Amino acid sequence: MSALVGFFVGLILIGTVYSARFDDLFQPSWALDHFIYDGELLSLKLDNYSGAGFQSRSKYMFGKVTVQIKLVEGDSAGTVTAFYMSSDGPTHNEFDFEFLGNTTGEPYLVQTNVYVNGVGNREQRLNLWFDPTKDFHSYSILWNQHQVVFLVDETPIRLHTNMENKGIPFPKDQPMGVYSSIWNADDWATQGGRVKTDWTHAPFVASYKGFEIDACECPVSVAATDVAKKCSSNGEKRFWWDEPTLAELNLHQSHQLLWVKANHMVYDYCTDTTRFPATPVECLHHRH
Repeated sequence: MSALVGFFVGLILIGTVYSARFDDLFQPSWALDHFIYDGELLSLKLDNYSGAGFQSRSKYMFGKVTVQIKLVEGDSAGTVTAFYMSSDGPTHNEFDFEFLGNTTGEPYLVQTNVYVNGVGNREQRLNLWFDPTKDFHSYSILWNQHQVVFLVDETPIRLHTNMENKGIPFPKDQPMGVYSSIWNADDWATQGGRVKTDWTHAPFVASYKGFEIDACECPVSVAATDVAKKCSSNGEKRFWWDEPTLAELNLHQSHQLLWVKANHMVYDYCTDTTRFPATPVECLHHRH
């Protein structure tokens, strides 16, 4: 899909295309002394003093963001590495990747979540079909007016569809920043908090490269009411993310998503009757 999208962007469609160094797109947001720079490679470290985090210099509406991450090796129990998009304020929207650390030999768990108008509680967890600590893998969020798709190495692992026609709110009116961080969450991250962080293994290091943002940049000067209009196609402009082929997953992607869910999903809020005795309304209508 990326090659095809890139081809169309170059010919007839527009977007805000970035594939750049960290400093071109992002800036540290806290604990600068826990950043390690090595050429094109950026690493964040967590020790018993602090974690670290960074954020994009701009906010965006629709498009695709990608980063390549190599997660903490060895015994990473209690740690969380996050990559996410979020808007501001109490009624914010948010799309989360959270990588939950493990004890040596156990698989990493990837938790995803979607907040709409300040409401989350849409967690899904899965293990991966590779060891994410041995090499870099790409993690992406594709967002348009029709769907939010979480991708790992271009394989969709989660789909959140626009179901406004069912009366379900969809995040499409708030610009979002792009963020990542590593921190200690041993009160819940590994086996529900039963396994604590072993600080003798510190520092815990997550490494990053391949920062890409292909999205509609939203300057602060643009009024909130004008953002959706600015970032949507009309008779004068066509953004690649509004193309009909990206309004839903294609057949191959749908099969990939079903394979992921059948073979790697370990938790889905839609089937958690303890937390949700009444099935969440979007789960009743969702095709996947």
